[in-house]
Amino acid sequence: MSKIQLLDSRLANQIAAGEVVERPASVLKELLENALDAGSESINVDVEQGGVKLLRVRDNGHGIEREDLPLALSRHATSKIRGLEDLEAIGTLGFRGEALAAISSVSRLTLASNVEGEAEGWQVQVEGRDMAPSVTPAGHPRGTTVTMRDLFFNTPARRRFLRTEKTEFNHLEEVFRRIALSEFNTAFRLTHNQKVIHQLPAGLDDTLRAARVAKLCGKGFMEQAIPVDVERDGIRLHGWMGLPTFSRSQADLQYFYVNGRVIRDKVVNHAVRQAYADVLYHGRHPAYVLFLELDPAMVDVNVHPTKHEVRFREQRMVHGFLYSSLHRAIAEVRPGQESAPAVVEEALSVPMSAPTQGSMSLSAPSGRPYAPPASSGGFGYGQGMRQADAYGALVQPQVSEAAPSEMPPVSEDETVPPLGYAVAQLHGIFILAENQHGMVVVDMHAAHERITYERLKQSWSDDKVRSQPLLVPVSLAVSSREADFAEEQPDVFTRLGFVVERAGPETLVVREVPAMLRNSDSESMVRDVLSDLLAQGSSERIEQKLDELLSTMACHGSVRANRRLTIPEMNALLRDMEATERSGQCNHGRPTWTQMSLKDLDRLFMRGQ
Repeated sequence: MSKIQLLDSRLANQIAAGEVVERPASVLKELLENALDAGSESINVDVEQGGVKLLRVRDNGHGIEREDLPLALSRHATSKIRGLEDLEAIGTLGFRGEALAAISSVSRLTLASNVEGEAEGWQVQVEGRDMAPSVTPAGHPRGTTVTMRDLFFNTPARRRFLRTEKTEFNHLEEVFRRIALSEFNTAFRLTHNQKVIHQLPAGLDDTLRAARVAKLCGKGFMEQAIPVDVERDGIRLHGWMGLPTFSRSQADLQYFYVNGRVIRDKVVNHAVRQAYADVLYHGRHPAYVLFLELDPAMVDVNVHPTKHEVRFREQRMVHGFLYSSLHRAIAEVRPGQESAPAVVEEALSVPMSAPTQGSMSLSAPSGRPYAPPASSGGFGYGQGMRQADAYGALVQPQVSEAAPSEMPPVSEDETVPPLGYAVAQLHGIFILAENQHGMVVVDMHAAHERITYERLKQSWSDDKVRSQPLLVPVSLAVSSREADFAEEQPDVFTRLGFVVERAGPETLVVREVPAMLRNSDSESMVRDVLSDLLAQGSSERIEQKLDELLSTMACHGSVRANRRLTIPEMNALLRDMEATERSGQCNHGRPTWTQMSLKDLDRLFMRGQ
């Protein structure tokens, strides 16, 4: 007997199922993608026992013709691609043609469908060892229903790897959430053991879309999220990104979509991390729901059986676009700079979401700027902060000892700055201020640290990166690929303040380094930059080193705790916060201010109860 045998179709499909079907959640992902590709406007999902006993997906899409039903359960059968040109620019969620065949090989599966204009529908089942399809009439409206029962009934080894009903349903619900967030124009419904879990109407306007995000990601996320919508060079990024103050201990609220497909990608993750690097507390993770739209030919989705991973053809361009867009969006969040969109507030009040936010406000009507009396000299941070003299010796601040200037109480009709007016200093640490919403508490050192840091960064940027020649050039042994890159892209290193030359097939020589980093390990920095550039097309390591140094300078150059400030000095600090990018967080990611509304204070003292 020949040692090489052809696998029978059922065994081949069960092997393929090992790549596609891991648990009920995997089945739901494939079925929902098929339903969306069919142009469905409404999708109902019914689940029993976490999806192991029953998983039914019903849609009102285009449906499947009677003669195509048996083919639909065949391996490598699909209506979504015809040739190589389709594969190189995929515009559908599914395309491999393996899902239904794989699912039917490890469960009891029934597929019923009907197309527009037909009086009755048809259903197909597979039976027997050879999986011969059986087609029979079935009453069914336009659309398709896929019913899967008893997952892994014929593969007990796989079934033993399933977890508890609650765990399996949690995985299944997460898949439902990911897909429902990507297709706002489709209505979704999810039931578990005959109980409705999610009822999501189609998001035909911005309010309903925001309400769906609030429902699936939580009211707290939408209350502390800012909308993003940037388009450049044929690429568009839109969605919502959480404020740094809404950071998470786990990366459990991060949804990124490329042309409607939820993905995980190292280029995307790196760009997002870098955008939040300056404002996120150590060890915390940002939250976001973001959508990237670009030409399908610019992204390869055929790199993984589950289609969770993609490969961008222009990684450096995509990374730069994401980083610059998100970095700028975060920078523009400051007191009084950005108002919460009315559509978000309206969305939080629709029936399927929670009530609107009543706490921290990042904006207020712009009012008259406060200028300290001429006699006080103020606490002008252009002069009063510790400044870097050519990034060298620090100049001590000159603090006015003028008497406090009394501010009149804030009336409801008065237009005041977003952070209001200072009324007192608490224990030499916090500034208490009054604005139209209630009471503002500011950590004066953290706030001043951010202001100083941003000004040092701007000063450094304006002065550009100055290089310093090394007395003894540093020689590096690298791979030929790295040496080729350094030789072909010298401008990349020049922009960062390095002069790197090729001295051999696998040798580089570093002749100049950034002046501020002259005492750093230049060899390690160049190696790290090369590694980043080859892996993801860009590197921010030098900027990170510079930022770390400037951050340290800002920390030492900021007003310290237990320092008594006058009222004009406090107000000058508040005004500078309103004008400074990223002033909501200090250099280490900690919040610099918080708001307590009058409602919060009334509740605290049980007023009106």
